[in-house]
Amino acid sequence: MGVEHKRGKIWLAVSGLVISPEGNWLVVKKKYGGLKGKWSLPAGFVEPGETADEAAVREVEEETGVKCKVKGLLGLRTGVIRGEVSDNMVLFLLEAETGQSLKVQESELFDVQYRDPKELANDPDASVLLKYILNSSDSSVKPLIDGINPGDTFGYTAYKLFL
Repeated sequence: MGVEHKRGKIWLAVSGLVISPEGNWLVVKKKYGGLKGKWSLPAGFVEPGETADEAAVREVEEETGVKCKVKGLLGLRTGVIRGEVSDNMVLFLLEAETGQSLKVQESELFDVQYRDPKELANDPDASVLLKYILNSSDSSVKPLIDGINPGDTFGYTAYKLFL
């Protein structure tokens, strides 16, 4: 049986890593899906009319109440589900605006916390992807480059590079 989804067979998701001034990571515990009951980064799908980085900022705010700005690109997770669906997620490093309290999106999440990354690395409930990010030695973040126009013929209303 094929994988049917409202997004068709090519998915573009985003997630945001928010690190507090104290060095703690903003993580969520989902109520559904493959990550149910696991700590993971706030994440969701890119919607029509927004860039991937804008989607990451929106998803973090929707899930946790935390307003952020984009620091740069962390990386890409890409895979194929059941030989059919191209499942892609772009990971961004975000910076929270100061002095905000956490709000849990209760329809989707059990919990939202800032956690010590060393604790998360040893938590059996941390997602596989989260553990890979925690253990990553290369912290080269690709910064956002904005304000470029590749030419009016393309008709871009937004155009950003992370290089």
